[in-house]
Amino acid sequence: MASTSKVDLSGEDDDEQLERFDDFTLASSWERFISEIEAVCRQWLADGPNNLLEKGAVKLDFSQKLYKVKMELKYAMKSYNMEYYFETSSGGKIADGNSTLHDLQLCFGVKDFLVIAPQSASGVVLDSPEASKLLSAVAIALTNCSSLWPAFVPVHDPSRKAYIGIQNMGTVFTRRFEADRIGSQVPVRLMHLEGLYELFVSKFAYSTLDFAMHLYKVHFTMTSTYRTIHHDDDDLQSLGTEKEEYGDNHGSETRSRSQWDDDCPWSEWYSAEDPVKGLELTATWSEKTVESSLEMAELENASPHEAEKWMILPFLSPNLDSSEGNRVGFASQLRLLVDALNMSFDAQFMEDFVSVENPGSDNLKSSMIVPPPTVLDRVFKDLFHEGSQVAAFAKGEHKISRAIKGAPFGSLFAQFCLHALWVGTCNIRAIAVLWIEFIREVRWCWEESQPLPKMQANGSIDLSTCLINQKLQMLAICIEKKCEMNEDFQDCVGSNEHTYDHMEEDSPVGDKTTNKQKHGDEFDGIQDSPLTKDGLHGSGTTTTSRRSVKHGDSLSTDLKSSDHNRRGSAGAVGSMKLLKSYKSMHAPFTQDAPLMTEDMHEERLQAVEALGNSFSFSAQLEKDILSSDMSAFKAANPDSVFEDFIRWHSPGDWENDDNKESGASKSPVTKGLKDEWPPRGRLSQRMSEQGNLWRKIWNDTPALPVYEQKPLIDPFREGEKILHYLETLRPHQLLEQMVCTTFRVSADTLNQTNFGGLKQMTTKMEQLYRTMASTLKPLQTNHVSGNSETIEDLRRLCVIFEHIEKLLTLASSLHRTFLQAPRLSETIFTDYYNFYLPRMGTGSPGSLEVDEKEFDVKYQVMTRERQCVSNMFTPPTANQSWRKVLSMGNLLNGHEPTVREIIFSVRDSLRNNHYAAHNPRGFQREIETYRMYICGTSNDLRVALSVTSCD
Repeated sequence: MASTSKVDLSGEDDDEQLERFDDFTLASSWERFISEIEAVCRQWLADGPNNLLEKGAVKLDFSQKLYKVKMELKYAMKSYNMEYYFETSSGGKIADGNSTLHDLQLCFGVKDFLVIAPQSASGVVLDSPEASKLLSAVAIALTNCSSLWPAFVPVHDPSRKAYIGIQNMGTVFTRRFEADRIGSQVPVRLMHLEGLYELFVSKFAYSTLDFAMHLYKVHFTMTSTYRTIHHDDDDLQSLGTEKEEYGDNHGSETRSRSQWDDDCPWSEWYSAEDPVKGLELTATWSEKTVESSLEMAELENASPHEAEKWMILPFLSPNLDSSEGNRVGFASQLRLLVDALNMSFDAQFMEDFVSVENPGSDNLKSSMIVPPPTVLDRVFKDLFHEGSQVAAFAKGEHKISRAIKGAPFGSLFAQFCLHALWVGTCNIRAIAVLWIEFIREVRWCWEESQPLPKMQANGSIDLSTCLINQKLQMLAICIEKKCEMNEDFQDCVGSNEHTYDHMEEDSPVGDKTTNKQKHGDEFDGIQDSPLTKDGLHGSGTTTTSRRSVKHGDSLSTDLKSSDHNRRGSAGAVGSMKLLKSYKSMHAPFTQDAPLMTEDMHEERLQAVEALGNSFSFSAQLEKDILSSDMSAFKAANPDSVFEDFIRWHSPGDWENDDNKESGASKSPVTKGLKDEWPPRGRLSQRMSEQGNLWRKIWNDTPALPVYEQKPLIDPFREGEKILHYLETLRPHQLLEQMVCTTFRVSADTLNQTNFGGLKQMTTKMEQLYRTMASTLKPLQTNHVSGNSETIEDLRRLCVIFEHIEKLLTLASSLHRTFLQAPRLSETIFTDYYNFYLPRMGTGSPGSLEVDEKEFDVKYQVMTRERQCVSNMFTPPTANQSWRKVLSMGNLLNGHEPTVREIIFSVRDSLRNNHYAAHNPRGFQREIETYRMYICGTSNDLRVALSVTSCD
């Protein structure tokens, strides 16, 4: 008994040891491979999506929420990659239509899945037995893990995109997958819905004799994708080369066909690439139940407008978010202009850049393009002949534009700067040639007394503009005065024999008038200007032309004798009376104050500071103006005294005495008048001082009407001084003013773009103007030198300008594309603006590392917006339609779908069929037994089939 007990005890120990021992030395390599797969799958199941993300799961570029992890496995001297794809969203459904799905998600309707493939150049399993064995290994491992993940193995040639797969759906059902593709010579029957329906039914129907006679409840849904016809690529590429030849790029008459931006403000200077390259429309039909192939034939003739849902995907130009700088626009030319400014410090005069004697001219000639004479002729024809009318300068200017010290939009120098951007390659040598010719044309206008085009010849000098524009404006005024003087001289010569005796009698100063003045002294420098309510103009002066003043005096012969000696009167000044004679006070016609540019004002202030006693010297500088006004006042009011002039010209220096208002009684002469007479008042203390300069000037000034006075400004001398300034201008001073002006007018040109009032674009334009004003400020103070920090700041400003120009072009294109659907244009631009904003950075290329992902957002189209989107698909022309033969239905304005995706499915109940015996009693639900995904065009067809069976 003892021995038996002993044996039994040892047997129990052996059994326990055998139960705890796994002998892998006897297992095959295939079993060890299954064990490795199982271990990896168990680890991934245990981690879950959140932990996998922490461990370095990689996000797929084309999807918003699809990630993958990878593990390398080896079997039979081969290496395999097993990848697990999973989504971070909860639930078991696949992502919605607005997210990009993985290819296998589209084909088989799965969410999380495994893919195992060999590490090879093709990445597919070319041997069928190997593929089946590999899939079996994964299926066994997943079953051991109790995992419901589907697993796929890529097979056949990579171009076929073929897969086989399997999924354990529980203890009863197994789903098998198979996908393949036909890349050419698609049978005609499979190009139509009826043939595709029969293909699907053939997978489960018992008889294939006549599908039309059998009724199968097949669930059907379809998505058709349409794309607008793009312009030929060569048309777009030619735009980049057109700018090299200015004559071919400027002017709409040279274009062979109209461009998308012909009515945009920048089209006068360049043609921009349309940032909206096209549109992709996806029309999705709701799920239908189809019972015969005849119904499929009817559905093929259905219009896309009957689809339940429309989604659009705009195709935007890749150059929008490209930092390569190959885009043609204002920004690209402004970069070249900044480079020219950097080179302008190398010479003293502009002629040095084109002179043969310049040592560096050979290098300039070899590297820089000079515009041919035909281009120069076209430029100056536009500047001096075609556009001679004065432009409305403030029409296109932004409210902050005047903070930039440049020429106003539409002015002569502004147009010159814009032309300089597109002449040659905007190099310093081409600019020098253009500037020299520009000065010749300006001098010709001066010598021939021709009006200076695109410049205002009246008003005051706008000191907020650049100095060149001030000089040109003053020159235009000098030319205008010069013409008036010439006309007056001719009138005087022609009528001298008939009117000399009459003029001698009427003029109290006799030979001190025009007949003894020099030809240049007859210029009066006055302009037409209406009187104000009180008969005053500005500081008490009224201006008019010489001819109108003379005509007014000729009518004085019809007046009463007391007014016979009055000359140069512009009319009575309200109810004001002269102190001594109690006659009505008349306002005289006076000369304009001498016009001065910014540098002339600076010279004047420097003179005041140098001589000290600024008040006395300032009054001395104003002596000529004051003397002219006094002479005109005396001529218009022969009985006036100094106090009368002060009451009219400087009312602030006449102090009324209100304390004696109730004193004296009114005389019979003044009885009934509103004003008390004589007026009780006195001169101010400043005017009452002994030796007052104003009274001295009054006593020394003769009574002369304005047309007999010496002019305050000599147009001949000032005009020659202006031309001398322009001809001897230093290159860097010219380029500094050109840079300021060009940035300003380029922004003003873009500011006229109609982009639908997008708030983001309006804000960006305002920020651009403020940035330009601060960056360009050093150029206005002449504190710039070659290769300085300011040059780098200007280059960064060009980058910022390019960003704004791109966004503005996109906003304009979207606005005109979706003119009848503004919600879509606003939504698309807002999304792209947020997508593009990180790329803007601080204006420095490469300053920020941004995601290189393309903009591929889809947008749902509302019912009221469908017609607008449909109109974008214009019927194809004969030249466009020959390329492809229409093979599919569901046409949209003559366009067949570029891609058509169809899903057929059959669902069976788990009760009353051959699956029911394996299910618990009373458990009822439907299961998708057959599913076929079809994606095809007229030249391509891909089919993916999944079949659920009971194992």
